[in-house]
Amino acid sequence: MIATAAFTGTVVDATLIAAPSSTKNKDGKRDPEMHQVKKGNQWHFGMKDHIGVDAESGLVHTVIGTAGNVNDVTQGHALLHA
Repeated sequence: MIATAAFTGTVVDATLIAAPSSTKNKDGKRDPEMHQVKKGNQWHFGMKDHIGVDAESGLVHTVIGTAGNVNDVTQGHALLHA
């Protein structure tokens, strides 16, 4: 007899979305919604997508966009799907 496990729950992940850090635009300013964050030993500038995926079907059910410097843990409660 072979036992199989049923997957239930939510898989969560976050990814950085790069934005130009240049101020060479028409306003001469950076986008105020973008922020820098250090990942490993490298700095990134932009936003972050926090994603919730159904573990059984693999379908994305929640996407939250935040500034790049927002910690992943702060969005965990909103990504869980019952």
